[in-house]
Amino acid sequence: MPRAVLGHDRYTCDNDMVCGWAGSLGAVDGINVISGTGSMTYGERAGHGHRVGGWSELFGDEGSAYWIAIRGLNAFTRMSDGRLPRGPLYDVVKARADVNSDLDLIDVVVNKWKGQRGAIADLSKTVVEAAAQGDLIAAQILTDACAELARIVDTTRTELGFGDDDTVPVSYSGGMFTAAAVRSGFEEALSALPPKYELRTPLFGPAVGAALYAAKKAGTPLSEAALAQLRSH
Repeated sequence: MPRAVLGHDRYTCDNDMVCGWAGSLGAVDGINVISGTGSMTYGERAGHGHRVGGWSELFGDEGSAYWIAIRGLNAFTRMSDGRLPRGPLYDVVKARADVNSDLDLIDVVVNKWKGQRGAIADLSKTVVEAAAQGDLIAAQILTDACAELARIVDTTRTELGFGDDDTVPVSYSGGMFTAAAVRSGFEEALSALPPKYELRTPLFGPAVGAALYAAKKAGTPLSEAALAQLRSH
C-alpha cells in the first residue's frame, strides 16, 4: 500500500516507538521511554535499534498508565476493606467512578467500562491527583512506576552496548509524563542509577519524529541548525 501511494519503495513500516524516539531526541543516538496507556523503550546506537517492554497490560507494561491505574484500584479495595488506612485515594476514586457503594466499583469497571484498557488507564490521573493531595499509597505507586521506567531504560542501555563511561541521552513521550510528579520522579529514579544519563525534554512529537527518521534513513539527517529552525516554528 505505501508503495502504491508513494510510487517508490523508499519507506519503512515500524512501531510508533521509533517515531517517539526520533522526535524526542531529534533522531540522535539515545533512548526514549514511553509511558502512555502502555510502556516501552526504544533506543538507537550506531545504527542499531533495540526495544524493551511493551508486553501488554496482562503481564507487562510496567510503569504505564494502566499499570498505575490497576494498582490504584487495588489500593482502593484495600482501603475499603480496612486492609489499608483510608487516604485521599479512597475518595477521589469514588468520585471519579461516581459510585456511592464501594462494591459498585466492580460494576462500573467490569460492566460499564467493559474492562476497556483505555478507560481503566485513565484512572491513572486519579492516582496522580490523590498523590498531590498527600496520599502516601498513591505517591508510592508513582514512585514504583518511575523506578520501573528507569529500569527498562537501563536495560536498553545495556542491550545497545553503551559503555560504562558513556553519557546516554534519554527523553520521554506518552501521557503519564504530562504529570509533573512523574517527570520529577523519573528523573530521580534515573539519576539514582550508576550509569550516566542526560535527561532531555522532548524536542518534537512522534509525528515530526517520523519525518526526521525518514530523512535519516534517506542519508540526509537534519543538522542541529535545521532542528533549531524547525523548533522555532
